[in-house]
Amino acid sequence: MQLALDHPETPPRRRFDVAAYHRMAEAGILHPKDRVELIDGEIVEMAPIGSAHSGTTNRLTSLVGRLAADGRVVASIQGPLRLDPFNEPQPDLMLLRPRADFYRASHPSAADVLLLVEIADSSLAYDRGPKLALYARHGVPEIWIVDLAGRAVEVCREPGPDGYAERRRVTEGTATPTLVPGLAIDVGALLA
Repeated sequence: MQLALDHPETPPRRRFDVAAYHRMAEAGILHPKDRVELIDGEIVEMAPIGSAHSGTTNRLTSLVGRLAADGRVVASIQGPLRLDPFNEPQPDLMLLRPRADFYRASHPSAADVLLLVEIADSSLAYDRGPKLALYARHGVPEIWIVDLAGRAVEVCREPGPDGYAERRRVTEGTATPTLVPGLAIDVGALLA
């Protein structure tokens, strides 16, 4: 008995894989209105979407709409990204490589992403921390974190196991994604 008290153990945690996560949704345990995503095998509740977040997502969607209409990208708004068996985040916006089925047969992977955008209001620390590290580990080539409170776009490129080698903060002028030729986002207009 004394031995157990001398070495308290943390109870084991059960990690869910993507298949179990989807079965929970199919069984009604997770509902479509539940704002959750699977991160490192844990079901993480996402912050509610406020009007500033929603409006910025709508504005950004409008700004990239021409590329989607021309078939140069597939725009995914708050859709899933399958990174591995234990990670399926739902970024605010992804510009994906064109695919004839529009990703109906399977969710996109990191290799499909041309640009991933997280719009951060109350979630800024989480987006800059665990989520950015997750995206870097899986090789998502370019992430923008739109910092609503700080009125800036944080551009992150060159992913690696230790994070993004290139990180810069754009507060005025344009932000242009490396893998999406012809797209230039006026940061002031996006955050207006």
